[in-house]
Amino acid sequence: MTVIISGYFDFEDHEDVPSILQAATPLIAGALAETGCIAYAWTQDHTVHNRVWVYEEWTSSETLADHLNSHWYRDMGAHLRKFARKPQAKPIKKFRIDHEEPVYDETGTARADFFT
Repeated sequence: MTVIISGYFDFEDHEDVPSILQAATPLIAGALAETGCIAYAWTQDHTVHNRVWVYEEWTSSETLADHLNSHWYRDMGAHLRKFARKPQAKPIKKFRIDHEEPVYDETGTARADFFT
């Protein structure tokens, strides 16, 4: 069952964010190369400039567990601790996906309902 991680961090100084992300590039690449990693994206918010969004997608809880026990995860945590962050306003969440469908149906229409 696919697992998605989604949330954000707010750093004290928005001017740090580009260098934070640039220095994290090898750590992101390492996580992307892990077995079971479908997506692993860290991006600066385009309107809240001190905010970094995290989006991860894993093939299973087991592959996420492997990541959480990897040096890539520990190294990213050590990297992020070098920079002042604001208190976490909302928790970063994980979601189990038991059903997924494309947003657009076969006619190209965006749909909010599930059609299968």
